[in-house]
Amino acid sequence: MIQVKVKCPHCGKSLMQEKTKIDDIPSIKVTIEYKKKKGELLLSSLYGSYNVKSELDVPNGAVVDFFCPHCDTNLKTGRVCETCEAAMVGMSFFEGGRVQICSRRGCHKHLIEFEDLEKELMAFYNAYPLFFRS
Repeated sequence: MIQVKVKCPHCGKSLMQEKTKIDDIPSIKVTIEYKKKKGELLLSSLYGSYNVKSELDVPNGAVVDFFCPHCDTNLKTGRVCETCEAAMVGMSFFEGGRVQICSRRGCHKHLIEFEDLEKELMAFYNAYPLFFRS
């Protein structure tokens, strides 16, 4: 598994939370809204980990809205989860490309995508060399 470092795709500010660790590494901080209440959600930055800390009690199966904690822009991507049909949420890698996660609590669908495959994949490879070793 690798640690991903992400930023808001709208304002470009870091979503990394250095002081609060999940899985012994810095977490990803976003704001969520559920039943008209907003709160902080911290996600593991370890790709493939589903560990979180939340201010709101969100039951399994519930869909929440994700927002940037800096610019308060909704992080929906316009893509629908292929597993459960909830909205996908996107965050940009500092190296280029983005990661998307499902907005439904308990759904484990996530994906990585690159727009300029050659350029962004090379930057990703350089940032995470251990991920690509055989």
